[in-house]
Amino acid sequence: MPVIRPFRSVRPSEEKAASIAALPYDVYNRKEAKEAVQKNPLSFLKIDRAETQFPDDTDMYSPQVYERARDTLQEMIADGSFIEDEEPCYYLYALTFAGRTQTGIAGCASIDDYLDGTIRRHEDTKKEKESDRIRHVDTMSAHTGPVFLAYRPHPGLKRITEAAKKAAPLYDFTADDGVRHQVWKLNHDQAHIAELFKEIGHIYIADGHHRAASAIKAGLKRRREHPDYDGTEEFNYFLCVLFPADELKIYDYNRVVSGWNGLTFEELMEGIAKHFDVAELAEQTHPQQKGRISMYIRGKWYQLTAHADLHSNALPDEVIPSRGDMHCGMLDPVGSLDVSILQNKVLAPLLGIRDPGTDPRITFVGGIRGLEELVRLVDEGTETAAFAMYPTSMDELLAVADSGRLMPPKSTWFEPKLLSGLFIHLFEPPKGQ
Repeated sequence: MPVIRPFRSVRPSEEKAASIAALPYDVYNRKEAKEAVQKNPLSFLKIDRAETQFPDDTDMYSPQVYERARDTLQEMIADGSFIEDEEPCYYLYALTFAGRTQTGIAGCASIDDYLDGTIRRHEDTKKEKESDRIRHVDTMSAHTGPVFLAYRPHPGLKRITEAAKKAAPLYDFTADDGVRHQVWKLNHDQAHIAELFKEIGHIYIADGHHRAASAIKAGLKRRREHPDYDGTEEFNYFLCVLFPADELKIYDYNRVVSGWNGLTFEELMEGIAKHFDVAELAEQTHPQQKGRISMYIRGKWYQLTAHADLHSNALPDEVIPSRGDMHCGMLDPVGSLDVSILQNKVLAPLLGIRDPGTDPRITFVGGIRGLEELVRLVDEGTETAAFAMYPTSMDELLAVADSGRLMPPKSTWFEPKLLSGLFIHLFEPPKGQ
């Protein structure tokens, strides 16, 4: 039974919310983050990426960077840029993009639910990325970016959401990328909302695996430092926004590979044809269904249609998960993914990309950038191929998470992104205060 509880949010003043709120810290590289802060001095990136306030040769992981983030937040609270609600509550957060709205409930999730698998994940994390956010959370004594969670639709939560949106929002603004952001304070029976979440069964990390893992490890560190903790302390919970899965959209996450691993063009195409029907396309086209991949190579687009057997493999007995909601004879939820088929039949055996998470020869391109970005990258390179994927579905994501297994790196791209800085979960006065 998931525990989602209300919290006292530190949040922007109404007149400054649009200027403060920023895309997640990991959307930007260092140069882009600094340019964004120079353009908008109120941007939350000066807290989420505090190295933007230092010379370019400063070690972005030095203690002074994290301390600057902590001090900046305290300064912005002191000058009224941020306010703190007096009582714990839940919030609604709606994002509207391309004619579609998704509405989530902001609250705090239990780190124990993550540890025992009540909150399920589908992606692995890297320790070096975790280390940065652990230090950020620990120095700030706060969670500054929410974890993007999903749950199977619940009619009770739907009714509460729809009713609450009839009131005037706390914030209502459209960001530079065209996404409309609206926030309401959820003035309903908090105990009732908490009970409804307990009826859900499981919650799923949609986006923000590193933020989640870092929050949990920072919380465990505080538990070690406070061995008399009783579980009610704020460091036992982490900031999240929970969305019904049927309102979410996953975009394609495409691949560009540099080099053909010593193969000629003819040898590469022959290898691909062993597992795919290959047809030249008259124009660039997104894959229109699962099992199809669009490949751009040597100035031409090809449609690769995976042979039927690649999508019909059952799980081998040795990897049948033990969870009660799975059963023998089911399709392999990971192996049947289009991104897995491409990895297992083309990228690894033909192009030599054995570990896509670390190989410098592969670049991942979010589908929001369009096919034109793939063409640009290929045309500027040599012996390069691009693969446009059909998006992974929410059902596939839930199935992988329920199986207890992980997708290949960069299998899902969620859009729109949750902004950081709209909600801050401050779990005790920061160190040094």
